[in-house]
Amino acid sequence: MSATAPGDYVIRSIRADEWPAVKELRLRALRDPLAHLAFLETYEVAAARPDSYWQERAATGAEGASGARQIVAEVPGGTWLGSLTVLVEEAGTTDWAGFSVERRQGHVVGVYVRPEWRGSGLTKALFDAGLEWAWASGLERVRLIVHPDNARAQGAYRKAGFAPSGRKVPLVGGPGDHELEFVLER
Repeated sequence: MSATAPGDYVIRSIRADEWPAVKELRLRALRDPLAHLAFLETYEVAAARPDSYWQERAATGAEGASGARQIVAEVPGGTWLGSLTVLVEEAGTTDWAGFSVERRQGHVVGVYVRPEWRGSGLTKALFDAGLEWAWASGLERVRLIVHPDNARAQGAYRKAGFAPSGRKVPLVGGPGDHELEFVLER
């Protein structure tokens, strides 16, 4: 099925009991040809994780959780077409890369849209919903990290309103020595 109109799918927050779908979509994302540039995890590592990991992952990003929100696009019948997660980073803390977090902000991770839906506007719709949640949660800006060679993702992020901040994030043990930070101010 390909996108014909935005009404073909619903954008919504996940529920904690949907952990099997969270796992399935993540494993699908990790098989994407550009997964080595887009994700800091391999298919093999993710596939070996116990169900308890996926249950916790779903619960922390589900509707009603305050520290993160996973947003999905779903067609009638329940198939998930894509997803993204916004993690809350509190001012005064240190992020995963060791940088000080100066303002309360969101960090978008795990962006994935099934190939047959790319270019349909679905990615922008996911970002719109994620940003709506971020702004309603009082976040002052939202950021994401992208590999310099992942032009497809950079194009999608620019269409969603993000711009490079100029910050390079060191990436020890990743698919290169650094990634780029893109931001969107409130």
